Amino acid sequence: MPLVEVKNLRKDFVRRSGLFGAAARVAAIDEVSFAIEPGETFGLVGESGSGKTTTGRCMLRLIEPTAGEVWFRGENVLGFSAERMRRTRREMQMVFQDPYSSLNPRMRVAAIVEEPLAIHRIGTRTERRARVDDLLSRVGLDPALKTRYPHEFSGGQRQRIGLARALALNPSFIIADEPVSALDVSIQAQVINLLLDLQTELGLTYLFIAHDLHLVQHVCTRVAVMYLGRIVELAPTSQLFTSPKHPYTQALLSAVPEPDPTIEPRRIVLDPKSFNRDAALKEVAPGHFAAIA
Repeated sequence: MPLVEVKNLRKDFVRRSGLFGAAARVAAIDEVSFAIEPGETFGLVGESGSGKTTTGRCMLRLIEPTAGEVWFRGENVLGFSAERMRRTRREMQMVFQDPYSSLNPRMRVAAIVEEPLAIHRIGTRTERRARVDDLLSRVGLDPALKTRYPHEFSGGQRQRIGLARALALNPSFIIADEPVSALDVSIQAQVINLLLDLQTELGLTYLFIAHDLHLVQHVCTRVAVMYLGRIVELAPTSQLFTSPKHPYTQALLSAVPEPDPTIEPRRIVLDPKSFNRDAALKEVAPGHFAAIA
């Protein structure tokens, strides 16, 4: 049974043309469906504006979807009351893209990591402080640094603080939204290895949102490709990279730089007229789905 299942998720935004222009509804995500198995790292990829982050935020109801269902442990979280959803967020957490803006600059690290525990009234003050020390150690930071402010840390260290905060409530499912894209290349591998180590140690399930295809190929078990708010291909990672079926996936993969300079790149230019954007996903190989006619 999947830990998380998204069914026909849709999010519309209202856009106006000019100050007094007519309002038009734009679908940021449109009929998005996928399932994530326990312990899996499921990748969601696509260009900026494809709807990846909106999907993740709708799943946690950080923004409310227009329609659809999000099932977690066999229950549709979109039907939960505000109080029930608050309790459920103990098991569903998010690591945000920008470690510079996701941490309150006026709070010390100890208060940032302790905040989820205080909100959910978990433990005594002494127990929460001990938990903060344990969490900081777990993500590779010295607990002695907990009295400092976020601006006193590097980008990689700030992302570790954000991860410690996300782990505070012992979640089983984490949405990692471009968790290393704002970091230097030299730091990215450290954070990714930390995420993988924590997954093994704590039995975590990840939705990994990214545009770095090399990274996705390294960490994800299955990958869904988004284009203009819709999933156009979904497959095990190895199949997707060796045998992409949708024209958009083929164009996306052709843009990945080759590490071998002797190999001449063969860039594919996407022609949106060459496929039907509204085509439904169909199984083209075992476990491999593509929205092709």
